[in-house]
Amino acid sequence: MEVILKKDIQPLGFQDDVVTVKPGYGRNFLIPQGYAVLATVSARKVHAENVKQRAKKDEKAKADANALAAKLQSLEVKVSAKAGESGKIFGSVINVQVGDALKALGVEIDRKTIKILGGGVKTLGFYEAEVKLHREITAKFNFEVVAG
Repeated sequence: MEVILKKDIQPLGFQDDVVTVKPGYGRNFLIPQGYAVLATVSARKVHAENVKQRAKKDEKAKADANALAAKLQSLEVKVSAKAGESGKIFGSVINVQVGDALKALGVEIDRKTIKILGGGVKTLGFYEAEVKLHREITAKFNFEVVAG
């Protein structure tokens, strides 16, 4: 079953992509939730026109994403976490805490697009994260986990 995505769905694709999904997933989840529409002939024509009109807006979004990527690499991001004397964190640091630290610095990024590289963060120190800013633009940045 082919559907046209109305929103970015993390494992499937981005808005306005035509993707093939299993019929049950499309009929029972994507279409009723408003995340996709069935890719009929008329829907494809409307989709083609929308994509053509959106091309100019997409160039501006790319430029904004590149600027944000440059800004992210210049920031010093510090995430505070409760830790013991040995430097081991009580719990772990996840993308939510990294997103909150970025928000405190004035950078609004959806926490779902942040991925911490190298697995879980269980100790104090420096780590690297990756954020998907646009379809084609992914930025990496470093952050430090400090005792707080």
